[in-house]
Amino acid sequence: MEHYLQHAVFKKLGKLADEAGVPIYVIGGFVRDIFLDRPSKDIDILVVGNGIEFAERASNALKCQLSVFRNFGTAMLRYKDVEIEFVGARKESYRSHSRKPIVENGTLEDDQKRRDFTINAMAISLNREHYGQLIDPFDGIKDLEDRLIRTPLDPLETFSDDPLRMMRAIRFASQLSFKIDEKALEAISNNKQRISIVSEERISDELNKILLSPLPSVGFNYLFDTGLLHLIFPQMTELYGVEYINGKGHKDNFYHTLEVLDNIALYSNDLWLRWAAILHDIAKPATKRFDEKQGWTFHGHEDRGARMVPKIFAQLKLPLNEKMKFVQKMVQLHLRPIVLAQDVVTDSAVRRLLFDAGEDIEALMMLCHADVTTKNEYKKKKYRQNFELVKQKLKDVEERDQIRNWQPPVSGNDIMNAFGIKAGREVGIIKNQIREAILEGEIKNTREEAVGFMIEKGKKLGLLPVNDINN
Repeated sequence: MEHYLQHAVFKKLGKLADEAGVPIYVIGGFVRDIFLDRPSKDIDILVVGNGIEFAERASNALKCQLSVFRNFGTAMLRYKDVEIEFVGARKESYRSHSRKPIVENGTLEDDQKRRDFTINAMAISLNREHYGQLIDPFDGIKDLEDRLIRTPLDPLETFSDDPLRMMRAIRFASQLSFKIDEKALEAISNNKQRISIVSEERISDELNKILLSPLPSVGFNYLFDTGLLHLIFPQMTELYGVEYINGKGHKDNFYHTLEVLDNIALYSNDLWLRWAAILHDIAKPATKRFDEKQGWTFHGHEDRGARMVPKIFAQLKLPLNEKMKFVQKMVQLHLRPIVLAQDVVTDSAVRRLLFDAGEDIEALMMLCHADVTTKNEYKKKKYRQNFELVKQKLKDVEERDQIRNWQPPVSGNDIMNAFGIKAGREVGIIKNQIREAILEGEIKNTREEAVGFMIEKGKKLGLLPVNDINN
Protein backbone atom coordinates (compact mmCIF):
# COMPACT_ATOMS: atom_id res chain seq x y z
CA MET A 1 0.00 0.00 0.00
CA GLU A 2 3.01 2.34 0.31
CA HIS A 3 2.64 3.13 -3.38
CA TYR A 4 -0.66 4.90 -2.63
CA LEU A 5 0.76 6.97 0.22
CA GLN A 6 2.83 9.26 -1.98
CA HIS A 7 1.76 12.52 -0.35
CA ALA A 8 4.54 13.88 1.91
CA VAL A 9 2.10 14.37 4.79
CA PHE A 10 1.78 10.62 5.47
CA LYS A 11 5.47 10.13 6.31
CA LYS A 12 5.47 13.32 8.38
CA LEU A 13 2.45 12.21 10.42
CA GLY A 14 3.87 8.70 10.83
CA LYS A 15 7.12 10.12 12.20
CA LEU A 16 5.23 12.36 14.65
CA ALA A 17 3.16 9.37 15.78
CA ASP A 18 6.29 7.26 16.40
CA GLU A 19 7.81 10.11 18.43
CA ALA A 20 4.59 10.39 20.47
CA GLY A 21 4.34 6.62 20.86
CA VAL A 22 0.78 6.40 19.45
CA PRO A 23 -0.56 4.21 16.63
CA ILE A 24 -2.18 6.20 13.80
CA TYR A 25 -3.96 5.13 10.64
CA VAL A 26 -5.48 6.69 7.55
CA ILE A 27 -9.02 5.34 7.46
CA GLY A 28 -12.36 5.60 5.69
CA GLY A 29 -13.09 7.31 2.39
CA PHE A 30 -9.50 8.00 1.38
CA VAL A 31 -8.64 4.29 1.66
CA ARG A 32 -11.84 3.27 -0.14
CA ASP A 33 -11.12 5.69 -2.98
CA ILE A 34 -7.62 4.26 -3.49
CA PHE A 35 -9.22 1.00 -4.64
CA LEU A 36 -11.89 2.81 -6.65
CA ASP A 37 -9.13 4.78 -8.39
CA ARG A 38 -10.78 8.05 -7.38
CA PRO A 39 -8.50 10.95 -6.38
CA SER A 40 -9.29 12.27 -2.91
CA LYS A 41 -8.09 15.38 -1.07
CA ASP A 42 -9.90 14.54 2.19
CA ILE A 43 -7.87 12.43 4.63
CA ASP A 44 -9.24 10.98 7.86
CA ILE A 45 -6.56 10.15 10.44
CA LEU A 46 -7.45 7.78 13.27
CA VAL A 47 -5.35 8.15 16.43
CA VAL A 48 -5.40 5.38 19.02
CA GLY A 49 -5.28 7.88 21.84
CA ASN A 50 -6.14 11.56 22.09
CA GLY A 51 -6.97 12.71 18.56
CA ILE A 52 -7.11 16.43 19.33
CA GLU A 53 -3.84 16.36 21.26
CA PHE A 54 -2.10 14.65 18.32
CA ALA A 55 -3.69 17.11 15.88
CA GLU A 56 -2.22 20.02 17.89
CA ARG A 57 1.21 18.37 17.67
CA ALA A 58 0.76 17.92 13.91
CA SER A 59 -0.39 21.52 13.50
CA ASN A 60 2.78 22.81 15.17
CA ALA A 61 5.07 20.52 13.19
CA LEU A 62 3.40 21.26 9.84
CA LYS A 63 2.99 24.96 10.66
CA CYS A 64 -0.72 24.86 9.79
CA GLN A 65 -3.69 26.50 11.45
CA LEU A 66 -5.87 24.00 13.34
CA SER A 67 -9.64 24.03 13.79
CA VAL A 68 -10.76 22.09 16.87
CA PHE A 69 -14.30 20.78 17.37
CA ARG A 70 -14.26 19.56 20.96
CA ASN A 71 -17.98 18.70 21.00
CA PHE A 72 -17.28 16.13 18.29
CA GLY A 73 -13.81 15.13 19.48
CA THR A 74 -12.28 16.07 16.13
CA ALA A 75 -9.77 18.56 14.73
CA MET A 76 -9.02 19.64 11.18
CA LEU A 77 -6.18 21.31 9.30
CA ARG A 78 -5.25 22.07 5.72
CA TYR A 79 -1.77 21.10 4.56
CA LYS A 80 -0.79 22.06 1.02
CA ASP A 81 -3.54 20.60 -1.18
CA VAL A 82 -5.23 18.25 1.32
CA GLU A 83 -7.68 18.58 4.20
CA ILE A 84 -6.90 16.35 7.18
CA GLU A 85 -9.33 15.45 9.96
CA PHE A 86 -8.09 13.83 13.18
CA VAL A 87 -10.17 11.75 15.55
CA GLY A 88 -9.35 9.46 18.45
CA ALA A 89 -10.30 5.78 18.19
CA ARG A 90 -13.59 5.24 19.96
CA LYS A 91 -16.44 2.90 20.62
CA GLU A 92 -20.04 4.03 20.67
CA SER A 93 -23.37 3.08 22.20
CA TYR A 94 -26.76 4.50 21.36
CA ARG A 95 -30.08 5.36 23.00
CA SER A 96 -33.28 4.54 21.15
CA HIS A 97 -34.52 8.14 20.90
CA SER A 98 -31.32 9.67 19.51
CA ARG A 99 -28.71 9.04 16.83
CA LYS A 100 -26.09 10.85 18.95
CA PRO A 101 -23.86 8.17 20.47
CA ILE A 102 -22.39 7.84 23.94
CA VAL A 103 -18.67 7.84 23.12
CA GLU A 104 -15.81 6.11 24.96
CA ASN A 105 -12.13 5.75 24.10
CA GLY A 106 -11.51 2.61 22.13
CA THR A 107 -9.09 0.52 20.07
CA LEU A 108 -8.64 0.38 16.29
CA GLU A 109 -10.88 -2.69 16.31
CA ASP A 110 -13.60 -0.80 18.25
CA ASP A 111 -13.43 2.07 15.79
CA GLN A 112 -13.64 -0.12 12.71
CA LYS A 113 -16.67 -1.91 14.17
CA ARG A 114 -18.53 1.40 14.58
CA ARG A 115 -18.01 2.37 10.92
CA ASP A 116 -21.07 2.43 8.69
CA PHE A 117 -19.96 0.11 5.86
CA THR A 118 -17.20 -2.41 5.28
CA ILE A 119 -15.79 -0.33 2.40
CA ASN A 120 -15.40 2.61 4.82
CA ALA A 121 -13.84 0.55 7.63
CA MET A 122 -10.50 -0.19 5.99
CA ALA A 123 -7.39 1.39 7.54
CA ILE A 124 -3.73 1.76 6.57
CA SER A 125 -1.01 2.03 9.23
CA LEU A 126 1.26 5.09 9.13
CA ASN A 127 3.67 4.01 11.90
CA ARG A 128 7.14 3.04 10.68
CA GLU A 129 6.99 -0.57 11.86
CA HIS A 130 3.85 -1.35 9.85
CA TYR A 131 3.86 1.55 7.37
CA GLY A 132 1.47 0.90 4.49
CA GLN A 133 -0.10 -2.22 6.05
CA LEU A 134 -3.82 -2.57 5.23
CA ILE A 135 -6.14 -3.58 8.08
CA ASP A 136 -9.39 -4.88 6.57
CA PRO A 137 -11.20 -7.03 9.18
CA PHE A 138 -14.57 -7.05 7.39
CA ASP A 139 -13.47 -7.87 3.82
CA GLY A 140 -14.06 -4.39 2.47
CA ILE A 141 -11.75 -5.14 -0.47
CA LYS A 142 -13.92 -8.07 -1.52
CA ASP A 143 -17.06 -5.92 -1.21
CA LEU A 144 -15.45 -3.32 -3.47
CA GLU A 145 -14.67 -6.06 -5.99
CA ASP A 146 -18.24 -7.36 -5.71
CA ARG A 147 -19.60 -3.78 -5.84
CA LEU A 148 -21.55 -4.38 -2.63
CA ILE A 149 -22.66 -2.14 0.23
CA ARG A 150 -22.53 -4.14 3.49
CA THR A 151 -22.30 -3.23 7.18
CA PRO A 152 -19.45 -4.44 9.43
CA LEU A 153 -21.87 -5.64 12.12
CA ASP A 154 -25.50 -6.75 12.13
CA PRO A 155 -27.28 -4.26 9.81
CA LEU A 156 -30.36 -4.22 12.06
CA GLU A 157 -28.21 -2.87 14.86
CA THR A 158 -26.21 -0.55 12.59
CA PHE A 159 -29.31 1.12 11.10
CA SER A 160 -31.26 1.22 14.35
CA ASP A 161 -28.34 2.92 16.12
CA ASP A 162 -27.97 5.60 13.45
CA PRO A 163 -30.88 5.63 10.96
CA LEU A 164 -29.14 8.17 8.72
CA ARG A 165 -26.93 5.25 7.67
CA MET A 166 -29.92 3.87 5.76
CA MET A 167 -29.85 6.98 3.56
CA ARG A 168 -26.06 6.79 3.32
CA ALA A 169 -26.21 3.14 2.18
CA ILE A 170 -28.58 4.11 -0.62
CA ARG A 171 -26.52 7.19 -1.45
CA PHE A 172 -23.29 5.16 -1.80
CA ALA A 173 -25.09 2.56 -3.92
CA SER A 174 -26.35 5.34 -6.19
CA GLN A 175 -23.04 7.21 -6.40
CA LEU A 176 -20.94 4.09 -7.03
CA SER A 177 -23.52 2.00 -8.93
CA PHE A 178 -23.17 -0.69 -6.23
CA LYS A 179 -25.78 -3.11 -4.94
CA ILE A 180 -26.90 -3.16 -1.31
CA ASP A 181 -26.46 -6.48 0.52
CA GLU A 182 -29.78 -8.35 0.88
CA LYS A 183 -29.57 -8.47 4.69
CA ALA A 184 -28.86 -4.75 4.78
CA LEU A 185 -31.80 -4.03 2.45
CA GLU A 186 -34.11 -6.06 4.66
CA ALA A 187 -32.79 -4.20 7.71
CA ILE A 188 -33.52 -0.83 6.05
CA SER A 189 -37.09 -1.93 5.36
CA ASN A 190 -37.50 -3.12 8.95
CA ASN A 191 -35.96 0.03 10.44
CA LYS A 192 -37.47 2.62 8.09
CA GLN A 193 -39.64 4.21 10.79
CA ARG A 194 -36.46 5.09 12.69
CA ILE A 195 -35.76 7.76 10.06
CA SER A 196 -38.14 9.98 12.06
CA ILE A 197 -35.37 10.76 14.58
CA VAL A 198 -33.11 12.19 11.84
CA SER A 199 -33.35 15.90 11.05
CA GLU A 200 -34.91 16.91 7.74
CA GLU A 201 -31.73 18.82 6.86
CA ARG A 202 -29.57 15.67 7.10
CA ILE A 203 -32.10 13.65 5.10
CA SER A 204 -32.24 16.29 2.36
CA ASP A 205 -28.45 16.47 2.24
CA GLU A 206 -28.34 12.74 1.44
CA LEU A 207 -31.26 13.12 -0.98
CA ASN A 208 -29.36 15.83 -2.86
CA LYS A 209 -26.29 13.58 -3.09
CA ILE A 210 -28.48 10.81 -4.52
CA LEU A 211 -29.90 13.30 -7.03
CA LEU A 212 -26.37 14.27 -8.09
CA SER A 213 -25.22 10.68 -8.62
CA PRO A 214 -24.51 9.46 -12.18
CA LEU A 215 -27.72 7.41 -12.37
CA PRO A 216 -30.06 8.83 -9.70
CA SER A 217 -32.80 6.27 -10.39
CA VAL A 218 -30.64 3.65 -8.64
CA GLY A 219 -31.02 5.52 -5.36
CA PHE A 220 -34.68 6.43 -5.81
CA ASN A 221 -35.60 2.83 -6.63
CA TYR A 222 -33.92 1.71 -3.39
CA LEU A 223 -35.70 4.48 -1.45
CA PHE A 224 -39.04 3.37 -2.91
CA ASP A 225 -38.52 -0.39 -2.53
CA THR A 226 -37.46 -0.09 1.13
CA GLY A 227 -40.37 2.22 1.99
CA LEU A 228 -38.12 5.13 3.01
CA LEU A 229 -39.40 7.35 0.21
CA HIS A 230 -42.97 6.98 1.48
CA LEU A 231 -41.86 8.53 4.77
CA ILE A 232 -39.49 11.27 3.62
CA PHE A 233 -41.15 12.34 0.34
CA PRO A 234 -44.69 10.91 0.13
CA GLN A 235 -45.77 13.20 -2.73
CA MET A 236 -43.35 11.41 -5.03
CA THR A 237 -44.62 7.93 -4.15
CA GLU A 238 -48.14 9.02 -5.13
CA LEU A 239 -46.90 9.07 -8.74
CA TYR A 240 -46.52 5.29 -8.61
CA GLY A 241 -48.94 2.91 -10.31
CA VAL A 242 -51.19 2.60 -13.34
CA GLU A 243 -54.98 2.79 -13.26
CA TYR A 244 -57.21 1.24 -15.95
CA ILE A 245 -60.78 2.12 -16.91
CA ASN A 246 -62.44 0.51 -19.92
CA GLY A 247 -59.11 -1.00 -20.88
CA LYS A 248 -57.40 2.40 -21.00
CA GLY A 249 -54.42 3.03 -18.74
CA HIS A 250 -51.95 5.87 -18.26
CA LYS A 251 -48.18 5.51 -17.93
CA ASP A 252 -46.63 4.95 -14.51
CA ASN A 253 -45.60 8.50 -13.68
CA PHE A 254 -43.16 7.40 -10.95
CA TYR A 255 -40.97 5.44 -13.34
CA HIS A 256 -41.46 8.07 -16.05
CA THR A 257 -40.13 10.68 -13.60
CA LEU A 258 -37.06 8.54 -12.86
CA GLU A 259 -36.43 8.14 -16.59
CA VAL A 260 -36.63 11.91 -17.09
CA LEU A 261 -34.25 12.38 -14.14
CA ASP A 262 -31.71 9.92 -15.61
CA ASN A 263 -32.03 11.64 -19.00
CA ILE A 264 -31.24 15.01 -17.39
CA ALA A 265 -28.28 13.47 -15.54
CA LEU A 266 -26.69 12.58 -18.89
CA TYR A 267 -26.38 16.26 -19.81
CA SER A 268 -26.37 18.37 -16.65
CA ASN A 269 -24.99 18.29 -13.11
CA ASP A 270 -27.28 21.15 -12.06
CA LEU A 271 -28.94 19.99 -8.80
CA TRP A 272 -31.92 22.30 -9.25
CA LEU A 273 -32.60 21.21 -12.81
CA ARG A 274 -32.61 17.65 -11.46
CA TRP A 275 -35.12 18.75 -8.81
CA ALA A 276 -37.22 20.19 -11.64
CA ALA A 277 -37.14 16.76 -13.30
CA ILE A 278 -38.31 15.14 -10.05
CA LEU A 279 -41.15 17.64 -9.62
CA HIS A 280 -42.26 18.33 -13.19
CA ASP A 281 -45.23 15.91 -12.97
CA ILE A 282 -45.70 16.00 -9.19
CA ALA A 283 -49.31 17.22 -9.49
CA LYS A 284 -50.45 14.50 -11.89
CA PRO A 285 -52.09 12.41 -9.12
CA ALA A 286 -54.10 15.47 -8.01
CA THR A 287 -55.21 16.38 -11.56
CA LYS A 288 -55.86 12.86 -12.92
CA ARG A 289 -59.27 12.52 -14.59
CA PHE A 290 -60.83 9.93 -16.92
CA ASP A 291 -62.72 11.09 -20.00
CA GLU A 292 -64.68 8.59 -22.09
CA LYS A 293 -63.37 10.09 -25.34
CA GLN A 294 -59.89 11.27 -24.41
CA GLY A 295 -59.00 8.65 -21.84
CA TRP A 296 -56.78 9.79 -18.95
CA THR A 297 -56.04 13.49 -18.65
CA PHE A 298 -53.91 15.59 -16.30
CA HIS A 299 -55.08 19.06 -17.26
CA GLY A 300 -53.40 21.87 -15.37
CA HIS A 301 -50.83 19.66 -13.65
CA GLU A 302 -48.09 22.14 -14.57
CA ASP A 303 -49.89 25.03 -12.80
CA ARG A 304 -50.81 23.00 -9.75
CA GLY A 305 -47.34 21.46 -9.65
CA ALA A 306 -45.74 24.91 -9.65
CA ARG A 307 -47.92 25.88 -6.69
CA MET A 308 -46.80 22.71 -4.84
CA VAL A 309 -43.07 23.47 -5.20
CA PRO A 310 -42.72 25.98 -2.31
CA LYS A 311 -44.52 23.67 0.12
CA ILE A 312 -42.35 20.69 -0.87
CA PHE A 313 -39.16 22.75 -0.58
CA ALA A 314 -40.23 23.96 2.87
CA GLN A 315 -41.09 20.39 3.93
CA LEU A 316 -37.69 19.10 2.81
CA LYS A 317 -35.82 22.12 4.24
CA LEU A 318 -34.55 23.06 0.79
CA PRO A 319 -33.74 26.73 0.08
CA LEU A 320 -36.76 29.00 -0.42
CA ASN A 321 -34.86 31.42 -2.65
CA GLU A 322 -34.08 31.86 -6.33
CA LYS A 323 -33.26 28.12 -6.57
CA MET A 324 -36.81 27.24 -5.53
CA LYS A 325 -38.16 29.87 -7.96
CA PHE A 326 -36.11 28.33 -10.78
CA VAL A 327 -37.61 24.89 -10.08
CA GLN A 328 -41.07 26.43 -9.87
CA LYS A 329 -40.56 28.12 -13.25
CA MET A 330 -39.39 24.87 -14.85
CA VAL A 331 -42.44 22.98 -13.54
CA GLN A 332 -44.75 25.79 -14.69
CA LEU A 333 -43.33 25.95 -18.22
CA HIS A 334 -42.34 22.35 -18.92
CA LEU A 335 -45.23 21.66 -21.33
CA ARG A 336 -44.77 24.80 -23.42
CA PRO A 337 -41.93 23.65 -25.72
CA ILE A 338 -43.64 20.26 -26.13
CA VAL A 339 -46.79 22.02 -27.37
CA LEU A 340 -44.66 24.10 -29.76
CA ALA A 341 -42.97 20.96 -31.03
CA GLN A 342 -46.34 19.41 -31.86
CA ASP A 343 -47.79 22.32 -33.83
CA VAL A 344 -46.82 24.90 -36.41
CA VAL A 345 -44.48 27.20 -34.51
CA THR A 346 -45.53 30.85 -34.68
CA ASP A 347 -43.18 33.72 -33.91
CA SER A 348 -45.67 34.97 -31.32
CA ALA A 349 -45.62 31.69 -29.38
CA VAL A 350 -41.81 31.63 -29.49
CA ARG A 351 -41.60 35.25 -28.26
CA ARG A 352 -43.90 34.43 -25.35
CA LEU A 353 -41.82 31.40 -24.39
CA LEU A 354 -38.63 33.47 -24.52
CA PHE A 355 -40.30 36.19 -22.46
CA ASP A 356 -41.51 33.76 -19.78
CA ALA A 357 -38.36 31.59 -19.60
CA GLY A 358 -35.76 34.37 -19.88
CA GLU A 359 -32.22 33.20 -19.09
CA ASP A 360 -33.51 29.73 -18.20
CA ILE A 361 -34.64 28.86 -21.73
CA GLU A 362 -31.75 26.39 -22.34
CA ALA A 363 -32.49 24.60 -19.05
CA LEU A 364 -36.18 24.41 -19.99
CA MET A 365 -35.40 22.96 -23.41
CA MET A 366 -33.12 20.38 -21.79
CA LEU A 367 -35.90 19.37 -19.38
CA CYS A 368 -38.42 19.06 -22.20
CA HIS A 369 -36.02 17.00 -24.31
CA ALA A 370 -35.52 14.67 -21.32
CA ASP A 371 -39.31 14.46 -20.85
CA VAL A 372 -39.72 12.54 -24.12
CA THR A 373 -39.67 8.97 -22.81
CA THR A 374 -42.08 7.25 -25.20
CA LYS A 375 -41.07 3.71 -26.21
CA ASN A 376 -42.42 4.43 -29.71
CA GLU A 377 -39.20 5.18 -31.61
CA TYR A 378 -41.06 6.95 -34.44
CA LYS A 379 -42.77 9.32 -31.99
CA LYS A 380 -39.55 9.90 -30.08
CA LYS A 381 -37.65 10.72 -33.27
CA LYS A 382 -40.43 13.03 -34.49
CA TYR A 383 -40.63 14.91 -31.17
CA ARG A 384 -36.89 15.38 -30.99
CA GLN A 385 -36.65 16.54 -34.61
CA ASN A 386 -39.40 19.07 -33.87
CA PHE A 387 -37.50 20.19 -30.76
CA GLU A 388 -34.52 21.01 -32.97
CA LEU A 389 -36.81 23.15 -35.14
CA VAL A 390 -38.13 24.90 -32.02
CA LYS A 391 -34.57 25.53 -30.79
CA GLN A 392 -33.61 27.06 -34.15
CA LYS A 393 -36.75 29.20 -34.12
CA LEU A 394 -35.93 30.37 -30.58
CA LYS A 395 -32.46 31.36 -31.75
CA ASP A 396 -33.76 33.20 -34.83
CA VAL A 397 -36.48 35.11 -32.95
CA GLU A 398 -34.13 36.02 -30.10
CA GLU A 399 -31.50 37.38 -32.48
CA ARG A 400 -34.12 39.48 -34.24
CA ASP A 401 -36.41 40.60 -31.41
CA GLN A 402 -34.19 40.35 -28.27
CA ILE A 403 -37.03 39.17 -26.02
CA ARG A 404 -34.99 37.13 -23.54
CA ASN A 405 -34.74 39.03 -20.21
CA TRP A 406 -36.92 41.62 -21.86
CA GLN A 407 -37.05 45.14 -20.49
CA PRO A 408 -39.90 47.33 -21.80
CA PRO A 409 -38.62 49.97 -24.25
CA VAL A 410 -41.12 52.38 -22.64
CA SER A 411 -41.31 52.44 -18.84
CA GLY A 412 -44.14 53.44 -16.52
CA ASN A 413 -42.30 56.71 -15.79
CA ASP A 414 -42.07 57.38 -19.53
CA ILE A 415 -45.85 56.97 -19.85
CA MET A 416 -46.53 59.28 -16.89
CA ASN A 417 -44.13 61.93 -18.25
CA ALA A 418 -45.50 61.72 -21.77
CA PHE A 419 -49.11 62.28 -20.73
CA GLY A 420 -48.49 64.29 -17.56
CA ILE A 421 -50.37 61.80 -15.39
CA LYS A 422 -49.73 60.09 -12.04
CA ALA A 423 -49.40 56.35 -11.42
CA GLY A 424 -52.71 54.62 -11.97
CA ARG A 425 -54.82 52.28 -14.03
CA GLU A 426 -54.04 53.91 -17.39
CA VAL A 427 -50.28 53.40 -16.96
CA GLY A 428 -50.75 49.67 -16.37
CA ILE A 429 -53.11 49.32 -19.33
CA ILE A 430 -50.69 51.00 -21.75
CA LYS A 431 -47.68 49.03 -20.44
CA ASN A 432 -49.54 45.74 -20.94
CA GLN A 433 -50.69 46.78 -24.43
CA ILE A 434 -47.11 47.63 -25.46
CA ARG A 435 -45.85 44.27 -24.15
CA GLU A 436 -48.61 42.33 -25.93
CA ALA A 437 -48.02 44.22 -29.18
CA ILE A 438 -44.32 43.35 -29.12
CA LEU A 439 -44.97 39.70 -28.24
CA GLU A 440 -47.60 39.42 -30.99
CA GLY A 441 -45.27 41.04 -33.52
CA GLU A 442 -47.53 44.05 -34.11
CA ILE A 443 -44.62 46.39 -33.41
CA LYS A 444 -40.85 45.91 -33.20
CA ASN A 445 -39.09 45.75 -29.86
CA THR A 446 -37.71 49.30 -30.28
CA ARG A 447 -38.28 52.51 -28.33
CA GLU A 448 -39.31 54.41 -31.45
CA GLU A 449 -42.15 52.03 -32.36
CA ALA A 450 -43.17 51.59 -28.71
CA VAL A 451 -43.48 55.38 -28.20
CA GLY A 452 -45.64 55.72 -31.32
CA PHE A 453 -47.83 52.84 -30.15
CA MET A 454 -48.05 54.37 -26.65
CA ILE A 455 -49.35 57.70 -28.01
CA GLU A 456 -51.91 55.90 -30.17
CA LYS A 457 -53.23 53.83 -27.23
CA GLY A 458 -53.17 56.84 -24.90
CA LYS A 459 -55.42 58.79 -27.23
CA LYS A 460 -57.96 55.95 -27.12
CA LEU A 461 -58.00 56.34 -23.34
CA GLY A 462 -58.53 60.09 -23.65
CA LEU A 463 -54.90 60.98 -22.93
CA LEU A 464 -52.95 63.54 -24.92
CA PRO A 465 -49.16 63.84 -24.88
CA VAL A 466 -47.80 66.89 -23.08
CA ASN A 467 -44.08 66.03 -23.26
CA ASP A 468 -41.83 64.58 -25.96
CA ILE A 469 -40.08 61.77 -24.11
CA ASN A 470 -37.66 61.16 -27.00
CA ASN A 471 -35.83 64.42 -26.19
